[in-house]
Amino acid sequence: MVENVILILMFVGLLVGLLTGHPLAFILGGVATIAGAIGWGDAVFAVCVTRIYDTMNNYSLVAIPLFVLMANFLTASNVAEGLFDAIRYLLGSLKGGLAVAVIAVSTVFAATTGIVGASVVTMGMLGLPVLLKHGYQKELAVGCICSGGSLGILIPPSIMLVIMGSYAQLSVGKLFLAAIVPGLLLSFCYMVYVLVICHIHPEYGPALSPEEAAKMPMAARIKNSLINLVPPLLLIIAVLGSIFGGVATPTEASAMGALMALIMAVCYRQFSLKMLKAAVIDTAKTTSMCFVILIGANAFTAVFIGMDGDTLVENIVMVMGLGKWGAFALMMIIVFILGMFIDWIGIVMLVFPIFLPIMDMFGFDRLWIVAVTAVLLQTCFMTPPFGYALFYVRGIAPEGVTLGHIYRGVIPFIIIISVVVLMTVFIPQVVLYLPGLSSAAI
Repeated sequence: MVENVILILMFVGLLVGLLTGHPLAFILGGVATIAGAIGWGDAVFAVCVTRIYDTMNNYSLVAIPLFVLMANFLTASNVAEGLFDAIRYLLGSLKGGLAVAVIAVSTVFAATTGIVGASVVTMGMLGLPVLLKHGYQKELAVGCICSGGSLGILIPPSIMLVIMGSYAQLSVGKLFLAAIVPGLLLSFCYMVYVLVICHIHPEYGPALSPEEAAKMPMAARIKNSLINLVPPLLLIIAVLGSIFGGVATPTEASAMGALMALIMAVCYRQFSLKMLKAAVIDTAKTTSMCFVILIGANAFTAVFIGMDGDTLVENIVMVMGLGKWGAFALMMIIVFILGMFIDWIGIVMLVFPIFLPIMDMFGFDRLWIVAVTAVLLQTCFMTPPFGYALFYVRGIAPEGVTLGHIYRGVIPFIIIISVVVLMTVFIPQVVLYLPGLSSAAI
């Protein structure tokens, strides 16, 4: 009975900490330490340290700083700039073509970075001024930037998938395979939405004027698109191909990707000691943020499970009589709501220890559950009031673009994400087809 009271107080403390704006890592770690000290005394420190040490021994997590370093090298190389300039001329004659170009380049960039911040800021600085200059509706313009940039956390390689695979005890390579089709499907649905809405409302996304389109002949557009697309594709093939082909583990492939990204920066004549220093410092900051949250979350999980919190939640779900799909729906609703207030790392650390054992009990495929959750976590970057992508765009948006424009602009894309999540639920092969091929080949 005492432990149940402590468990309830843990969630109360977590809620109070979040509402008062304290950093998530220190909320999780602090609440765990206080609750454990009340329940176990000094033993809480040994429990938490053991759990944290086990996590730090996970070899797969080495991929995080290397993928982040790869992303920083790519951002510095300005590879996205040339690609966007080429594709915007290639698609600009279509109504909504420039917005489709933003999403297309964001998709390629997502497959080479794996970090939302880098993707959103880069595409925002490249694409948003161009879209607004050509008369695009502000809401549509910022919606495309937010949604396209957020694909970086879903389409492999992705640090989110590395952490999710590690935490759920799944093969990161298979999780990468499971995320490819949903990620590309999301990108495709975004493009279809843009083309349809601009067909219905041509003023939302005007085509390039004949004068501007004439600046680059069609042959030159195709040539430039291919030239600028080849280096990122080579990087994607090197990293993902080595993983899926069984040549390298995700950790080894991340090192290969970082090296190739550095070579690309040199080839694009963007390398300098200043750039190298900035990339390393940014990598250290991002990696430190991830691991500090991991430490706090692992302490919270250790205390929560140590006091049989997972059993308590399981009993509550069973008493509620939700059944298999009711429990799944409850998990998805909790993930969506949490995404309005905290980032994906905190959501994964809080939800997985509690709900994955319940999903296992109901007979769900753990790979499928984790992949569907990864798709739904796209919303956590775009759901008001605290979606990270919203504030990345707000920070770089030109004068005249307000937070209201950004909030309204992402709503259609959040609906699209929800539709794709439902597709992965009703058609599981959207997620499981590629991992199944991999298993069959083995």
